[in-house]
Amino acid sequence: MLPKTGKNLSVTNLTKGKLPRLPFMAVKEAILGKGYDLSVVFASRATLRKLNRAYRLKDKATDILSFPLGKIRGEIFISPEEARKESKKFGRNFENFLGFLFIHGLAHLKGLRHGSKMEEQEIKFRRRFGI
Repeated sequence: MLPKTGKNLSVTNLTKGKLPRLPFMAVKEAILGKGYDLSVVFASRATLRKLNRAYRLKDKATDILSFPLGKIRGEIFISPEEARKESKKFGRNFENFLGFLFIHGLAHLKGLRHGSKMEEQEIKFRRRFGI
């Protein structure tokens, strides 16, 4: 499948599943700006496990990984399978949780680390986009 591309955004689905409609471009631009080049890849649980092991030395699957590739370039990998499982733990439906994860990944690409400042920013954007 060819990636869906937009100005400074590409979304690639390497899974067999259908992805929910989310305002990826609007959220990306609100958090990182219009000039930021972002690639979002929806991949298998196994792929995220391999990436997590290689880059974070954690031998387990995860729902999202963010990779800054420069000041205005980055890539986000999301495992829909892991996200679906995790969404239940947070009491969110799958589509809402994907939006939640996407905002979280963008906050990391913006340079934020886990803590109160990051949480405040995430809450602000979740409210703005109804997530």
